[in-house]
Amino acid sequence: MNTYITLVNYTQDGIAAIKDSPKRLSVVKRLAKKMGGKIKSFYLTIGEYDLVVIYEMPDPSTAAKFLLTIGSVGAIRTKTLPAFIEADYREIIAALP
Repeated sequence: MNTYITLVNYTQDGIAAIKDSPKRLSVVKRLAKKMGGKIKSFYLTIGEYDLVVIYEMPDPSTAAKFLLTIGSVGAIRTKTLPAFIEADYREIIAALP
């Protein structure tokens, strides 16, 4: 599984319908599972980003489909970072010349 960290900002439509946000999160969690992934962590944040989501997807193509699907609703804008777990980090560093 590949790990991703997505930084999220509400759009004007998303913040106008903020009370629907918990329902949207439940739908997103079900979508992730349906696509073979999993939402590992979800955070409401204060500052430059409104939310931070850490999740796993089977591959980058599935992650892209996931993000395009949730983004198409129009409630959020996202920035996504592929992330490496500690074991992968150690392997990458050990393989450096």
